[in-house]
Amino acid sequence: MSVRTKVLGLVDVMMRVPPIMVIDEILKIGMGLPTRLYPDKDKASAGIDPPTESPPESSNQNPLASIKEFFGLGSGDGLAQMSSAASAQSALEQTIENASRTAKSHGMLSSVFNTVMDELSQDQTLADVLSITTVKFVICLFGFLSAACIFMLWTRHLVMVYMFLTSLGLTFLSYWSNVSALALMERSPSILEDLMSLNTTRLLDSGGVVMSLAPHLMAQWFMGMLFAYIHLGPRYEMLQKSMPIIFASPILVAMLPLPPKIVQQLPLVAGFTPIVLTKITLMHSAMEASRTVYNGYQYALNFVSNFGLSALIENEWQRLNVPNVLRVFWTIRIIQGGYALASTESEEALELMPATQKLLVDGCETLTAVLGMTGVISMICHYIGRGFQWYLLTYDNDEEKSLGTVSAVLFYILALQTGLTSLSPDKRFIRLCRNLCLLMTALLHFLHNIVSPILMSLSAARNPSRKRHVRALTVCAFLVVMPVSLLYYLWSQRSISTWLLAVTAFSVEVIVKVLVSLATYTLFLLDARRQFFWEKLDDYLYYVRAFGNSVEFCFGILLFINGAWILIFESAQNATGGAIRAIMMCIHAYFNIWCEARAGWSVFMKRRSAVHKISSLPEATPAQLQAFDDVCAICYQEMYSAKITRCRHFFHGVCLRKWLYVQDRCPLCHEIMMYTDKAEENAQEAEPLAVAQAEQPLRIYPRDDGNIAATPRRSPERVPVEVPEAAATSSSAAAVIGLEAAAAIVESAAAVAEARSLSNVPSNATQRISASESSDGSYISASSQQPPPTATSAAAVATAAASNTTHMFRMSQDQQ
Repeated sequence: MSVRTKVLGLVDVMMRVPPIMVIDEILKIGMGLPTRLYPDKDKASAGIDPPTESPPESSNQNPLASIKEFFGLGSGDGLAQMSSAASAQSALEQTIENASRTAKSHGMLSSVFNTVMDELSQDQTLADVLSITTVKFVICLFGFLSAACIFMLWTRHLVMVYMFLTSLGLTFLSYWSNVSALALMERSPSILEDLMSLNTTRLLDSGGVVMSLAPHLMAQWFMGMLFAYIHLGPRYEMLQKSMPIIFASPILVAMLPLPPKIVQQLPLVAGFTPIVLTKITLMHSAMEASRTVYNGYQYALNFVSNFGLSALIENEWQRLNVPNVLRVFWTIRIIQGGYALASTESEEALELMPATQKLLVDGCETLTAVLGMTGVISMICHYIGRGFQWYLLTYDNDEEKSLGTVSAVLFYILALQTGLTSLSPDKRFIRLCRNLCLLMTALLHFLHNIVSPILMSLSAARNPSRKRHVRALTVCAFLVVMPVSLLYYLWSQRSISTWLLAVTAFSVEVIVKVLVSLATYTLFLLDARRQFFWEKLDDYLYYVRAFGNSVEFCFGILLFINGAWILIFESAQNATGGAIRAIMMCIHAYFNIWCEARAGWSVFMKRRSAVHKISSLPEATPAQLQAFDDVCAICYQEMYSAKITRCRHFFHGVCLRKWLYVQDRCPLCHEIMMYTDKAEENAQEAEPLAVAQAEQPLRIYPRDDGNIAATPRRSPERVPVEVPEAAATSSSAAAVIGLEAAAAIVESAAAVAEARSLSNVPSNATQRISASESSDGSYISASSQQPPPTATSAAAVATAAASNTTHMFRMSQDQQ
């Protein structure tokens, strides 16, 4: 990104900050509504507790006493305002109560109803309150909507708005400067007489009127040139050149001996020309402004119809650069508050901690201020994730990319739930610290999501780099020590509460997740250093992960109960926060409790069913394994123990159990391993078709046992071999040819097996196939011999084909 692009982006961000500041000021006064809607703020601003001189040790008993004194919460002016507002409110409530009683006694449709309405309209207190509140609310609402529309304008239109507002501001600033200059000239001797008499003493006096008028005259000349350059009205050449003279004309004309009444009207005459130009600009731009708003509406409508509402929000979020605008706004707000504190005249020295607390409290006073703080917290969390990513030597992690966004959303939801903006300053600071503590525990969860995949990849890939292992383990140690230290401090310094229970649940859950990840990492490392296949690894992993998921599920239920307690007993005064908490509880109950319980139960039942099916299969004896002399067709590992399926195929028990999670058919011949009544009925219906297919000739080519026996056995996964490109190509081709031949044989054999599954099994079927398989150059033809009449013979055919395919694949690797 070039420097010019960065500068233009910064300018665009700075131009969108003033509308946010206007919205913030409107929200700060509560949209013009009475402050009685915010009881906590009323109590704080009113200072109900009378100001008393407390002894010095009282500050030690109440840590926030200095903050309250620093905020000025004990002033008597607020008490007077509260008393006057309370008296007006009591009169208004009394009038409304009388009118309601009259309406209830006589009925809303009676003849007395008109009298009641007349009494309400003639009540002076009610009329004053309604008129003031309504006007203030309408003005605030208009300002709020105008600022929001200006914020959402395109950059070109935003520049035009600022040019118009600047020209209008220059007009009023010029008027104020001229009035101030004329007031100086009125109290001083005539400047024209001094000029004519060349009274240099008075003219060059540093405290004289001439030296005082010089800055005004220069400012008027500069403002006139700037107005001529930026105004959007008609640009006539003569008018453009004379604009600086028009702005400075009141000061120049006031030097003449004119009556005071005429001199007082000179600023109005000088401001007439720029006001007329501004009015012409406003009239000409009204139609264009309405057209711009309509075009924006049409653009949004078309975008939503083509791409959806979420795509529109994301596009506008990026176009307006909302996060950076909010960060700049909040930074300016904090700098402004800090400057106000530093410039306050006070006998006591400004302390760092109270000043920081006041800045943080003011930084979350309104919803826009909370949004600005959210943007800053999002940036901090994003760079924390980047730092851990750099430390872990990984540079492509989706969890880190979403860390800032998720943290911002979580903090803002917490602020809305707890009613952060409606609390008094001391309570707001405490609630802010609690929300930040909850956010920190959530951040630990996000960091675990970053380091957990790295641990799994290091253990599975057998990475020899100790540096990466040590760094990942260091982060895991930090994720254990940090929540333990936090819980020790909180439980030793705070009493038990719903907030403390939530923090404890989140912290313990982080610790359990880290321990589960470390246990899984250890098991994978042990498996990588074993010389033989570890069949119990899958069971141990299941037990460890089941323990972690069970703990998380229990804590999810605990958090749901804790949130329900807060919703019922602690959120009565915060209707908005209670509604948001109820929605979040429903989302938590569905995704974190119901969906997790359903998924866990489904996995448990699948595993239980697979274990039951595997236990019903016979275990292969050492003699059978030695006679089979092959690897598992699922994992390609040596078999020191195996299960034998109905179709006489050998597999590891753990591999077959994982396969049964997906389907009940054999991985090689696709025969159903566990028959049911429905499967037997289907087999009887398919028997005639299978017999017809069995009459077609089947050829099985034997494997070359001599070549295979001459080569040493090696496991494809245990001993990695670097194969040249040409050899790899020939090996792949041989494997594909063998698989195609086996597929044709297995398909016919499976059909015969399903057709003959209920027949008797002759004893010599398997022996015939084995004998023909061991002879060199011989094959079996269904046209010359009787077709295999039983499921056992068909299974033997499939076994021979699969074994032949496997040995062809291994033979090609050994020869290479």
